[in-house]
Amino acid sequence: MKMLMVGLLSLTLVSGVHAAKEKSRFEKLELFNKVLFLVESQYYREVSTEKLIEGAIQGMMNTLDPHSTYLDEKVYSKMQEDTQGEFGGLGIEVSQKDGVIIVITPIDDTPAFKAGIKAGDKIVEINHKNMLGITLEEAVDMMRGKPGSKITVGISREGVEGIKRYELKRKAIKVSAVKSELLQNNFAYVRLTQFQKDSGKGISKALKKLKSKAKNKSLKGIVLDLRNNPGGLLDEAVNVSSLFLEDGIVVSTEPRDAKQKEIRYVKKTGFKDLKTPIVVLINGASASASEIVAGALQDHERAIIMGTQSFGKGSVQSIAKIDESQGVKLTIAQYMTPKDRKIQAVGIKPDVVVSEYESVWTKENETESRYIRERDLRNHLTATIETPEEKKIREEKERVERQERIAAIKERRNKKKDDKKRRPQGPKEDYQVNQAIKYLQAYKLIEKIVKK
Repeated sequence: MKMLMVGLLSLTLVSGVHAAKEKSRFEKLELFNKVLFLVESQYYREVSTEKLIEGAIQGMMNTLDPHSTYLDEKVYSKMQEDTQGEFGGLGIEVSQKDGVIIVITPIDDTPAFKAGIKAGDKIVEINHKNMLGITLEEAVDMMRGKPGSKITVGISREGVEGIKRYELKRKAIKVSAVKSELLQNNFAYVRLTQFQKDSGKGISKALKKLKSKAKNKSLKGIVLDLRNNPGGLLDEAVNVSSLFLEDGIVVSTEPRDAKQKEIRYVKKTGFKDLKTPIVVLINGASASASEIVAGALQDHERAIIMGTQSFGKGSVQSIAKIDESQGVKLTIAQYMTPKDRKIQAVGIKPDVVVSEYESVWTKENETESRYIRERDLRNHLTATIETPEEKKIREEKERVERQERIAAIKERRNKKKDDKKRRPQGPKEDYQVNQAIKYLQAYKLIEKIVKK
């Protein structure tokens, strides 16, 4: 009898809590209804009820996180464009922090990239209109338009005074996600600009092609460049990771309900490269799917992660359909690496930290160490016996080499840097890519020493 009474008491308490919550919700909804009525009846001009309610929904979503948002009819209809690899606009991935529109990354070969807009830039003006109070969706909509039409974007950049304005021409952007090149006869350089449809197939195709071009048809190393890659399709993150892993977990999600945890495993079929040493390049603009791939290869000890700490976008969004023309994008979980490391707001920390420098800057600031060597000593012995004529030729050659070195140092020191005429650089001139190649070159040597 006691047990029954306790059970009934518990049921009453639970029911009471539930009823209290429902009452509180209805009270708040009633409050909203009262404010809506006041605005509709007393605001000094007539306003659209639909517009007011949409604004309220947007405000509600904005209290959650930067990635949860209401999708009106216009935005909802555009949701599929980016992942298909073709869309109109400027070619920049943006986010919003504390009400400020921030560039995550400019996409390669787009108007924004060619103009010199950089990751971390703050968009403070569009067509001379201040962005204060503008939502992310409104800003994106303002930047998109008819291909060929012009737009002025005002940028605030750290370390630069005032607003830097760029006049850009919109274009229909066809993004080629995979770019590749063979370096030093045996090293494959593969850059992935975003995770769109068939990115995994694109990388496997590029690797096969580079291997066929390589000396002795063999690759000594792979540089997978995920810098400035804002992410994209989760399926493609799994596909790309699966190219280099035999089995195991690629990524898992941590939802609100632990019982609904989802695990994505390595795909065991298709092209595989399980032996070639890999360096994955990341930076502060590598986000989402890029971080999933970097985290998976790092946890499985399949690749060296090099560069700087990634962006830290490790949350999962789902598009929920409200009706035929509207929806909401809602954060439903967090991504976890195979070793259950969280990515959100933490990012992927590289195994080897290599800061970004322009190759022009490194050459201009390179110092020539001037040591006195054996050959600089008077009457030094040569490796072989030389005749007086040979000695004279050698000394003249050394004198010319010294003068050339001094002249080169002076030229580099006197050369002025011009930020406006920033020279584009390919992987051969890229400082971080060159550092990655050096690590890959040392890989086999270190492996031999360890085995001994």
